[in-house]
Amino acid sequence: MRAFTAAAVQIAPAPGPLTRDSVRANIDKATTWTRRCVEQTGAELVVLPETCTTGFVPGLPAEGLWEVVSQIPGPVTEPFQETARELGVHLCLGTYERGPDPATVYNSAVLIGPDGSVLGVYRKTHPFRVEDSRHGGWATAGTEVCVVPTDLGRIGMAICFDGDFPELWRIQAVRGAELVCRPSALLRSADIWELTCRARAYDEHVYVVGANAVGADPGGTLYFGNSMIVSPVAEVVARAATHEGWAAARLDPEAAMGSLTPGSSVRHGFDHLAERNLALYEKHAADLVAPAETSFPH
Repeated sequence: MRAFTAAAVQIAPAPGPLTRDSVRANIDKATTWTRRCVEQTGAELVVLPETCTTGFVPGLPAEGLWEVVSQIPGPVTEPFQETARELGVHLCLGTYERGPDPATVYNSAVLIGPDGSVLGVYRKTHPFRVEDSRHGGWATAGTEVCVVPTDLGRIGMAICFDGDFPELWRIQAVRGAELVCRPSALLRSADIWELTCRARAYDEHVYVVGANAVGADPGGTLYFGNSMIVSPVAEVVARAATHEGWAAARLDPEAAMGSLTPGSSVRHGFDHLAERNLALYEKHAADLVAPAETSFPH
């Protein structure tokens, strides 16, 4: 991974009801804020919140949500692809994605390259209970890990509640991830948000760029922002407030790892662990990322 500037942009979705027009308005807002952020910070990687095209609680069943979103790539992602191409940046955004039939909608993170191409799609493997189709929600769980080689470094993706499951992050790390984008619309506390961002960064010695929603979604749920960028040694190097805006920081992996206590074997030990356990994690990857049955409150 080379040194570069990253940013987490936090924006509010259009309040309900959710329609094709509100999806369009959300896309326009997200691309506008992306342009503003890049112009002011020089960011080469911009991360947007979970489901920024709709808001997390859509106020629609899966079949209705399926009608207002699209496949990937498709009409929903094309404006983001154009923006990434125009700015020459990497862009990660969260959006609901059409599945193969109207009963199947995924909560997805999309990584777009500076040429406008879709480099990778990650479908949330651990839906929060309220969204989980197995519990009457609207989202179907994904089953695959996604780590993408880029000219910035190897980038992984996790979405919101995925931050509670270190096994998913370990699999990304042993597959070479150096930075993990975490689009989010967290429904719990700011303490849990910070705890999981910092813990997962330190667990795997990866950068975490967490973009959390603000404002109210079509379902009336409120979000607190507090987007943050965390270094591989769990230092919060940039933090946003509770209103629309961004957090941006220059990421320099050599400087971050060099901040460890002199003589520390943490970095060497992690590299050795990854090498030793790669085969084990690959063998059990399907079990480790199987969608979790949880009893967390809504």
